[in-house]
Amino acid sequence: MVSNKNMHSFASDLSSLFSINGLVTLFTLTILEIILGIDNIIFISIAVDKLPREHQSKARTIGLLLALVVRTILLCFVGYIAGLKDPFFHIGAYGISGKAIILLGGGIFLLIKTWQEIQEHIHGDEDEIGPSKKGKSTFNAIIMQIIIIDFVFSFDSILAAVGLSGVVLIMVSAVVISMILMILFSGLVADFINKNPGIKMIALSFLLVIGGILVAEALIDCYNTTLPHEEHIELNKNYAYVALAFAMMIELFNIKERKIKRTKDFTQDDKE
Repeated sequence: MVSNKNMHSFASDLSSLFSINGLVTLFTLTILEIILGIDNIIFISIAVDKLPREHQSKARTIGLLLALVVRTILLCFVGYIAGLKDPFFHIGAYGISGKAIILLGGGIFLLIKTWQEIQEHIHGDEDEIGPSKKGKSTFNAIIMQIIIIDFVFSFDSILAAVGLSGVVLIMVSAVVISMILMILFSGLVADFINKNPGIKMIALSFLLVIGGILVAEALIDCYNTTLPHEEHIELNKNYAYVALAFAMMIELFNIKERKIKRTKDFTQDDKE
């Protein structure tokens, strides 16, 4: 039997959601979730490229649906997640929280996986890498990698969502909407990344930066335990996204230039 308290809480959340302020918050949070999900989409797109073509779309969809499930479950434990900011134990004067452990582990994992991908991209023949790696990479192994990264990125995303809205229904709605949009367009993003070597290298470099940021955030979180709350240091990740957008813009210009040159060369060959 549903208690009156739960019914009142849901009705209150529903009322907040459909208010002007609630809808504005929902829109803002949805955009934020999409932006924070860019690194997740990039990792999934590169990871599933190791699978046979016919399995890639399925793996991407499963990966993003898992991200949706993980984020929704985490939202149901917002109070516990907030508690993960408190130190579990200390090493000298520095407190080690659950948040720091998750960010550190996820950052190191992302750095290692991305560095391996970059080495393959640099030293391996793309034609050789494709079939051989796709033969070695199992569907379950790729999904497991996606689950690990989903958890780390979801944890970071939930903390941002809680800071913007305290209404669980609004946060869940924003996560659902953003994930549906990402599922719809993830195929286009993946094809674009994997068909353009320059774009793929930029995407890998971006993931390397994100891995470094996660490690830095973990260390900063430990350092902040030695400071008063008002003096806490926050790492701004917006610079990474701006750098990604700038690098992408330059590479798009390069792609356009190469396409025009190929067209001119083809036209000249026809005339000769």
